[in-house]
Amino acid sequence: MRSLGRDRSMCAWDDFTQSATAARRSLAQARSGQIPPFLMLSVPGMSAREHRRCSELWVRDRVAASVPERTRLNFRFDLGVRDKLRVGYLSNDFHDHATAHLLIEALEATDRTRCELHAFSFGGNDHGAMRSRLSGAFEVFHDITASTDSDAASAVHAAAIDILVDLKGFTRGARTGIMMLHPAPVQVNFLGYPGTLGSGICDYIITDPFLTPLAAAADYAESFAYMPHSYQPHGRAALGRLPSRAEAGLPETGFVFCCFNQAYKFTPSVFDLWCRLLAATPDSVLWLLASDQAQGNLRGEARRRGVAPDRLVFAPQIGQSEHLRRLQLADLVLDTAPYGAHTTASDALWAGVPIVTCAGDTLASRVAGSLLHAVGLPELIASDEADYVAVALTLAAEPDLLLAAKARLARNRLTAPLFDAAAYARSLHDLYEQMWNRRRRGAGREPIWAAAAPPGSPRPG
Repeated sequence: MRSLGRDRSMCAWDDFTQSATAARRSLAQARSGQIPPFLMLSVPGMSAREHRRCSELWVRDRVAASVPERTRLNFRFDLGVRDKLRVGYLSNDFHDHATAHLLIEALEATDRTRCELHAFSFGGNDHGAMRSRLSGAFEVFHDITASTDSDAASAVHAAAIDILVDLKGFTRGARTGIMMLHPAPVQVNFLGYPGTLGSGICDYIITDPFLTPLAAAADYAESFAYMPHSYQPHGRAALGRLPSRAEAGLPETGFVFCCFNQAYKFTPSVFDLWCRLLAATPDSVLWLLASDQAQGNLRGEARRRGVAPDRLVFAPQIGQSEHLRRLQLADLVLDTAPYGAHTTASDALWAGVPIVTCAGDTLASRVAGSLLHAVGLPELIASDEADYVAVALTLAAEPDLLLAAKARLARNRLTAPLFDAAAYARSLHDLYEQMWNRRRRGAGREPIWAAAAPPGSPRPG
């Protein structure tokens, strides 16, 4: 399975059809630490229940091994009444990273009379503009990069953090070992990893009703903490001047299908659909994110499907503001499955570009659908692969329909909840207060719902 991860990044698909079989065989062996849960997210055909099984096996031995150290540390908590909650965010992405771009405006909009924000950072300082902005968004910025898990957990406890929010999950560089020591009375899985972390780590996962319906509760170790619209925050960064197509490396004419997801999310079946769309749309191109590892293989796969390789256009990696500028040139974004677009989806919607998605039953496959609901375009959520192609082809073939969808998106994005960071921050704090009050009362864990803050309403205080 680890070698499959390298193959996925290269879009080397020779043995791809065996991936689900190999994953299920490994799960059946019930050995701890065999399949990285992050890798499982992009394996087609795996259910949310199987994702939970993978996470449980991945952490089982580590959670058990953490018990003696947790006992030695013997953290005790003051559960008294709070005028102001202390919320800590744990990450190594407090710099120019997708998670930071998503979260920064919600952090800045937090009501400081009711909440004190702490960062616990175990990533390097790039001394960039985002790092400086994040440092200003937190009352206290703790650098725990050189700390052991035990020392880091002790720092969280010494800061009297009421709610510790893990922004990493099982993504690269994660330190779930800190969370396993339970240095805070309430622990939350949020934003960075689209799935459950397994038992013994977090009390809640922040989600929304489309992302994880109540019926999916058994597929998650955490209790659902429901935001009223989408679980994902997104700010209103300036889009800037629209570049020319030539500046972006695009042909002067022709429809531009786009997918800026990382190449490891691509699958042969999704690429089949994309090539069908290219074949049915004369002079169209598929605009992808550049990848030295994958570009040659993708051009070869296009040729094997009867599509000229030069109809794949690769966009270089650039900074966020420049990326948002060029993204406005896309006509339609195409989602991947089963691991769909997350930040890339909300970036596209903010840039005014519709996205077509096909939601599955896993959290990772439903994010774009959640965003489309929150921005008022649920009709772009396809029911299956045939519907996905039909929706995309209709928008590509009928300019008036595409223009109407873009016009509705342009109207909605300034009023819909998806891009109202202040309203998002209030709903998020409402969840935090419910988590804290339930912990104080000793109530059992169960789903909770945040009250919807009216979009655009003034902040309290």
